[in-house]
Amino acid sequence: MDHMDPALNVFFTPKDLKRGKKMPIYFSKNNSSTSPRLLAREEADSIPSSISNLPYLLQLFSFPQDSTQAKAVEYTLTQRDLQPIKGEAKFCATSLESMLDFVAALFGQNTRFKVLTTIQLKNSTTLLQNYTFSEAPKEIWAPKMIACHTMPYPYAVFYCHSQESENRLYQGLLAGENGEKVEAAAVCHFDTSQWDPDHVAFSVLGTQPGSSPVCHFFPSDNLVWVPLPAQ
Repeated sequence: MDHMDPALNVFFTPKDLKRGKKMPIYFSKNNSSTSPRLLAREEADSIPSSISNLPYLLQLFSFPQDSTQAKAVEYTLTQRDLQPIKGEAKFCATSLESMLDFVAALFGQNTRFKVLTTIQLKNSTTLLQNYTFSEAPKEIWAPKMIACHTMPYPYAVFYCHSQESENRLYQGLLAGENGEKVEAAAVCHFDTSQWDPDHVAFSVLGTQPGSSPVCHFFPSDNLVWVPLPAQ
């Protein structure tokens, strides 16, 4: 743990969700001008996205076989092809249109919904620092939620999934030691019994599958979709 990757400072437990709680948190800094771009559906659908197409894709992107970029592409394609765990619906979104289709399919075609993310209210170059909850985080009504995580790829790819178990979504204002303010989105998973025992969260928190809830903050390039109450 003394040599833990700083980027793993995103996990916590429900007891930490209180005003005045201080903890070290890693928030990545994203530059929209250098981030992978989101393709239109037609362009994205024209590019094969299966691990069986890896040699072709490395040639298409001009990535040497043993390069860091090649390993990232292989990792993303492998994750895409993994079977969902029990009670999970998952989808690899390669365009905004396909992501919205997945959201509508899970929530219902006529369901209105909104998207949450983590917003850094003041620019900073500090990745890891101590943050304190300025106020008690508020729970967001979310009978269902879909989290979409960015994946390493030459263009924007999101790993979207929804789990049929008890999850609670929160939003809270954090104040950093350097004066930075972050409006953070976070989720607490109360049933981790189906998770991989090697999941990094268990190492960080010193727990194991099913023993206690796992919470984590969302990076600013991740999206969380929730349905709106019916009017």
